[in-house]
Amino acid sequence: MPRLFIALDLPEDVVASLDRLCEGLPGVRWSTSEQFHLTLRFIGEVDQGLFYEIGEHLAGVSHPPFEIGLKGLGQFPPRGAPHTLWVGVEDPSGALPTLRRRIERVLEEVGLEPERRKFTPHVTLGRFRSPPPEPRLASYLFHRNLFRTERFPVSSFGLYSSQLRSEGSRYTLEASYDFVAGVAERV
Repeated sequence: MPRLFIALDLPEDVVASLDRLCEGLPGVRWSTSEQFHLTLRFIGEVDQGLFYEIGEHLAGVSHPPFEIGLKGLGQFPPRGAPHTLWVGVEDPSGALPTLRRRIERVLEEVGLEPERRKFTPHVTLGRFRSPPPEPRLASYLFHRNLFRTERFPVSSFGLYSSQLRSEGSRYTLEASYDFVAGVAERV
């Protein structure tokens, strides 16, 4: 059964900037450049029939193109032992939550339960194998917290499958959905 999520792909120059952040902190399994994305909605495992139905319904999501940038670093959870290190998102037009709501509506139409967690747009830099010493993490975040990318255009999103492996997840783009043309392209 495919394990699915919906995400925005990132431009190569943004990925290169993120790659440079992935060092200098022990106990982290860093994301690879192929793993960087901005998740709009995690779906999970679905059967083949629902997989195709999701793919078809996502083609009906329309949204005007917009721009976002990446800005700042943080951790999940914000307090306590961290498990995820992330880069935040700058969304001056407020378009991401609108796009996410449109996607959520389509997923509910095919019978998926709505996402209950608060949407916190981010790009995962890495996951902690074990929590680093607090001073080390604080120093890492402090020295990189001014991280910022130029804004970049967003005019599509993708449906991805994920295969869990011991060395980290492997993501495959299953279909791409273009805002402008309003078409889906199976990959």
